[in-house]
Amino acid sequence: MRFPEIPKTVPNFPDLWDLPVPEASPDLFVMTRKFPFAPSATSTGNGVGEASLAYRSPVNAAITDEFSETKITDRFIKFLQDNPTVFHTVSALSSRLSDHGFIKLSERDLWTDKLKQGGKYYVTRNGSTLVAFTVGKNYKSGNGVAMIAGHIDALTARLKPIPTLSTKAGYVQLGVAPYAGGFNSTWWDRDLGIGGRVIIKDKKSGKFVERLVKLNWPIARIPTLAPHFGAAANGPFNKETNMVPIVGLDNSDLSQKSQVRNDDIQSSNDEGTFAATQPPGLVKAICSELGVDDYSTLYSWELELFDVQPAQLGGLEKEFLFAGRLDDKICSYAALEALLSQSSDDQEEDGIVKLAALFDDEEIGSQLRQGARGNLLPSVVGRISEAFAADGKVAGENLLAQTYANSFLVSADVTHAVNPNFLGAYLENHAPRLNVGVSIAADPNGHMTTDAVSTAILKDVAKLSGCQLQVFQIRNDSRSGGTVGPMLSSAMGVRAIDAGIVQLSMHSIRATTGSRDCYLGFKLFAGFYKHFEQVDSRFT
Repeated sequence: MRFPEIPKTVPNFPDLWDLPVPEASPDLFVMTRKFPFAPSATSTGNGVGEASLAYRSPVNAAITDEFSETKITDRFIKFLQDNPTVFHTVSALSSRLSDHGFIKLSERDLWTDKLKQGGKYYVTRNGSTLVAFTVGKNYKSGNGVAMIAGHIDALTARLKPIPTLSTKAGYVQLGVAPYAGGFNSTWWDRDLGIGGRVIIKDKKSGKFVERLVKLNWPIARIPTLAPHFGAAANGPFNKETNMVPIVGLDNSDLSQKSQVRNDDIQSSNDEGTFAATQPPGLVKAICSELGVDDYSTLYSWELELFDVQPAQLGGLEKEFLFAGRLDDKICSYAALEALLSQSSDDQEEDGIVKLAALFDDEEIGSQLRQGARGNLLPSVVGRISEAFAADGKVAGENLLAQTYANSFLVSADVTHAVNPNFLGAYLENHAPRLNVGVSIAADPNGHMTTDAVSTAILKDVAKLSGCQLQVFQIRNDSRSGGTVGPMLSSAMGVRAIDAGIVQLSMHSIRATTGSRDCYLGFKLFAGFYKHFEQVDSRFT
């Protein structure tokens, strides 16, 4: 790291200060000066005094303050509330990257002449997956990539292509389908908003425009049946017939007068329009939010339901964070903040690429092009390697294989915190706690990438970063979940480990983590970016 220049004169201490030495904080320096004094009759010692002055670099101080525990936690809570869908998430994180000087790349372009040593870049795919990276000022092709990968999709319920349903007993309902494990029992009696992306055709230019939308007030609810009805209230329940959200009332069958009619929607009942296939009230609400007057310009949308209850701190001393969609936005957010925290001073010495990859579709197997099984991450690494190939030569398999061999992946997905009411469900010595630190996740059957080498590397990183690690493995009589780690590690042949922030109530519509855990994840991930090159040199 390069130390900031110290002013030659300091108020009240005009001369002869010793050279500054860094303290625990990388932006804090202490200057000391020894000076003689005349001993008094009551004094002891050799007549030499010492004074100290603490000096904080203004540039690095601003960086440190931005990434303090309080600010990271507060930003994360707001981030969860403001960005309920994967499309909102990528848009918000893209804006944050741009604000920090990252340049957006397009997959449609060649990158050979765009990438520079010391540069900061990001690329998105489908508006739902994002890869961001920095190039060290000493990077050359074949050097390693320090990667952290997570996912930003979450369990939800998505609108069917034609979600319009017949009114039943005066209730307007919405046709939706569960995404992954959405529509489990925790979705009953929750206040549900709706949001996503809308494709609109501009009538003047003929171009298609993508707009993001969210209705933050509760527009939908899946009502339970009161226990007084006996066996019918106990289930099992059919997700197609018993879990249909209610979104409004229409008692027009009692008065023969429709309360919301298709011809109330301008142009929506024209044959062949998208709006004509959608619930009139929903079309009206979405277009009103977007400021769209001509509903015939709607061409398509991807909308989903989400719990509108805000994320918030809880517990007697606010030691918990209660929120929806923690899996896996918390690890993904911490990883991106860690990448942003790497200052230009760090890049001066870097000979590697530091990268964060945040994927869509993990909860449904990652099979789509925006998922981790797609070619996005290998493509990005390959294009970086090619852009810096010596003498402008095209990088071939040999150079790319070298890059992969020198690289390392942290597969950062949430894992299970110990639940005090179900201690018997956990392995002894494998029960991570909240507000302690990131947990390594192990599995003997290949559901996790963790092995002895990757564990040793992350342990050394944690030691250098002042972080504590925990460990989790599922019992033999339970089923392990999966992450993006194995598919990415096998596709590229990179060393990898699974390590994530711990939480309670995974796959519930509302989960719990520690109020410090997002920051603790950030701290480890930032340490990984900072120290990996040094640690890796010990394994060469």
